[in-house]
Amino acid sequence: MRILFGLAALSCASTAPGQPQSSYAPVIPKEEFSAAMSRMKTEKQALMNRQNDLLQERYDLRNNPAPNVTMARGKPIQGGIRVKLAPGTSWEKLANLTPEEIRANDLFPPGFLPLPHPNHPEGGMLFPKFEIDEIKKQEGRDLTRFDLDFDLPDHFLPEFPAPIFLTTRPDLGDVSQGKLVTVDNYFELFDGILNPKQIEGLRLLLTPFPQQQFNQTSDRRTERPHRGVACFDCHANGHANGATHLAGDVRPQEHRHRLDTPSLRGVNIQRLFGSQRALKTVEDFTEFEQRAAYFDGDPVIATQKGVNILERGSQVHFMAEFQELLDFPPAPKLGVTGKLNATASEGERRGQGLFFGKAQCATCHSPPYYTDNSMHNLQAERFFKSKMINGRTTSADGPIKTFPLRGIKDSPPYLHDGRLLTLEDSVEFFNLILETKLSAEEKADVLAFLRVL
Repeated sequence: MRILFGLAALSCASTAPGQPQSSYAPVIPKEEFSAAMSRMKTEKQALMNRQNDLLQERYDLRNNPAPNVTMARGKPIQGGIRVKLAPGTSWEKLANLTPEEIRANDLFPPGFLPLPHPNHPEGGMLFPKFEIDEIKKQEGRDLTRFDLDFDLPDHFLPEFPAPIFLTTRPDLGDVSQGKLVTVDNYFELFDGILNPKQIEGLRLLLTPFPQQQFNQTSDRRTERPHRGVACFDCHANGHANGATHLAGDVRPQEHRHRLDTPSLRGVNIQRLFGSQRALKTVEDFTEFEQRAAYFDGDPVIATQKGVNILERGSQVHFMAEFQELLDFPPAPKLGVTGKLNATASEGERRGQGLFFGKAQCATCHSPPYYTDNSMHNLQAERFFKSKMINGRTTSADGPIKTFPLRGIKDSPPYLHDGRLLTLEDSVEFFNLILETKLSAEEKADVLAFLRVL
């Protein structure tokens, strides 16, 4: 695909033969906006067909909920292993092979490979349709991109709108009243619950500011000039909605990681932030998002498109103060130490024993929040040969953050790029990566434990 201007030029993948690669995007577009929009609209269906073909090749995408398991507000959780295996193999056979044998015979499941953005050379923020529809209904702001649609089916995404639980008012339960919180309704929902600083912080988290694809310049991916995006467009209700993007920390473009928007629940107990976890406080991250992440780490483009510089002593602090109130959903089977209480079933207890033992999960995910606030390199690349897939090189992931597992059943899809659609997929992935050789019964018990966290 011929990409002539904007974010896509960061990739260097479209550089003419013999032209040196660069980490910088051109500041001046080389194509008229109307021509670029017309071309990208024409190319859109082929791009989405290519991405859908990849997803169909990798996964079982049926809507097949697990029995008797739901998210906090009742959305069914998808059950079963959705990653497809090569013909003639099985999960048990695969787990008994060495990484070298799997690599040599190209048996690593494609669904365990890095997941490309729907158009990886282009990248950029991309929202599921239910988020687009609700924001348009409430605010009249349209998050539709003319060049791309979101790719993963809704039934693999978090429930929408997600409930909101506050560390300061656990007695209230879900304070969202079943609504998506926006600039239209935040005051009526939270006046009398939050203090004035926290209300102002929430307002700022709901206020749209210019971003790489959503802005008022001619290098945008919306038909009309755009006010921008808000923090809570991705972190809907302080949780997640499946919105995706590309991490801004790597060049060239084909090595950039797709991002699965993480939940902000429990952010008060986390100590590492950013795609390389170099930021140590949520205040640092809040400020960084506006200055850099919104514009792929390109300060020149940010200035051109209208970067909003937040004031650290008030605005950043107020936004962080609200974020640090966001709590995990209730877990009635966990005691105060984060381990199972007397109400747990035998299978859940067996799963807990495996979690802290043979399965090695607790090596990184320690209670009560099931994170060690560190980073670990899984070295998944020892299982596969690097290749180019839809513009994404299947290179090493490097160190990735240990995200909390509290409330994990409410936060699909999984891993940092959303490549694992279900918790069953996650159990199989780590059983293979950690070479723990769990039996089918042991995997089922670990799954039962994860679902009560």
